[in-house]
Amino acid sequence: MSHPDRRSVPRSAIELSVEYKRLNTFFADYTRNISKGGTFIRTDRPLGLGTEFIFALRIRGLDEPLRIKGRVKWVVPPEETTTPERQPGMGIEFQWDSEDERLATEQVVERLMTSELGEVLAARLLGKKVDDLAR
Repeated sequence: MSHPDRRSVPRSAIELSVEYKRLNTFFADYTRNISKGGTFIRTDRPLGLGTEFIFALRIRGLDEPLRIKGRVKWVVPPEETTTPERQPGMGIEFQWDSEDERLATEQVVERLMTSELGEVLAARLLGKKVDDLAR
């Protein structure tokens, strides 16, 4: 199954700095794309499938990093990277403790997509009308 086939929500190509901790080791990698439901973290050291962890996304315009709980849904090990489009890393599904937390995270992602991609493209990727993004 190819990467796009596994996604339930369209993603946009936005690179953000991401930091996370596994055991006593801190990692600093980059996202390659993001959606309201998840992201892909480009890394040569992917975590195991099903691993739950908290990571911090550094987003321009926010004073503090956005901290999100995620679960590793799929992995591309370094030895399986065959093209520049297929980079090593892990597909992350966001996890929320409440509906309010989910809605707040989705709003931040929508604003990020709009500022990085413009209203028309962000609306198309999010399946919304341009007027709906301003709300």
